[in-house]
Amino acid sequence: MRYGRMLILLAMIVACCIGIFVMTGRQKYMPDIVLQNDIAETVRENRNDLAVLEEKFPDTDILVFDREGFCIYPEGESLTLTKSRNNGDLCLAVTDGDRFLATAAIPDPSFSGYNKAFERLTCAAVILFLIMVTAAVSFYLYIGRNILKPFCKMKEFAGRIAMGDLDSPLEMERSNLFGVFTESFDIMREELRASKARETELKRKEKELVAELSHDLKTPITGINTICDVLSLKVQDKYVLGKVEGIQKKTQQMELLVTDLLTAALDDLGEMTVNCTDENSAVLYDIIRAADTRSLVRRSTIPECMIHIDIKRMEQIIGNIIGNSYKYADTPIDIACASSGDYLKLSITDYGEGVPADELDLIMNKFYRGRNVKDSDIDGSGLGLYIASVLMAKMNGELICSSKGKGLTVTLMILLS
Repeated sequence: MRYGRMLILLAMIVACCIGIFVMTGRQKYMPDIVLQNDIAETVRENRNDLAVLEEKFPDTDILVFDREGFCIYPEGESLTLTKSRNNGDLCLAVTDGDRFLATAAIPDPSFSGYNKAFERLTCAAVILFLIMVTAAVSFYLYIGRNILKPFCKMKEFAGRIAMGDLDSPLEMERSNLFGVFTESFDIMREELRASKARETELKRKEKELVAELSHDLKTPITGINTICDVLSLKVQDKYVLGKVEGIQKKTQQMELLVTDLLTAALDDLGEMTVNCTDENSAVLYDIIRAADTRSLVRRSTIPECMIHIDIKRMEQIIGNIIGNSYKYADTPIDIACASSGDYLKLSITDYGEGVPADELDLIMNKFYRGRNVKDSDIDGSGLGLYIASVLMAKMNGELICSSKGKGLTVTLMILLS
């Protein structure tokens, strides 16, 4: 690019030089005044025999034009008075009193040489310009083929790598200026492909491990719950029944903790998915009723509309929120619902101690537990609201926490279909 600009600058300099030559190279021709008068007098006295001009003024070129501007001396000259004036000749009006007779013109002796010099300079400038244009075109063709085109190929190659295409090699001639990089880029591509393969295999193994842990952990918990259910039916001793109920509560807490941990692990692996369908908002009544195992929820009317949700995931979200209210507030729970633009706004409010303002943005972080519960004997993993917020985002909705004085309000913005 720098050389191209230099060629353009050189062409401009040449053009300026030609312009300066044209404007200043030729001085106006002005013969002696006595000579002018002698020529005019000779033409006036010898209009019918102008050949005497050559005898009397052998060193001076003289043209004579009639009143119509046509050349009458020398004979055979096709030059007109207008063209003579355009050439810069000195024109003298020949008169007899008030009567105009002819016009005598004295050509500039330097005009012919000037014209030749100008023509030569112009020709040289044209040739130089053509040479520079040819050089510039050749230069740009060279740049395009040997630099720009390889750069475009490298850009396309980088784009394919960024999109995850690690199978297509960089196609470039090794004789090219950048051809030496081809082997290095291919080595990098192979290393990235091998790394991606290792990562995929690692994720597969981690996924299998999560599935095995899920089965291995939930199986004994389910067995304990089943035994507790049987004991509740057969044991009559109140003391023993109390212990059985305590065991059941602990196993339920363990089951919820295991579910949350496995869900968080799937999120880290990018395997926590949602399958949304269009559902009638009345399905929320059933989800809330199933989650309210202690009958503490006071529901309001839910507007009838179509919502875009994954029912299983929404059960998990509302179950986590109501479960948190049971655990940390243990108060009645109010649920309000209203339409808000493209969303159905579902607010779940308890009346416990609430959450300090500086912790509202933190309680949705993974494993975060508020200061007011860390020192208590209440069990928890700090995953419930985190999982709920992630699932809401995957359903193109939002989870918002707010606390005004006592109590906590968790608002679900559910996308309408």
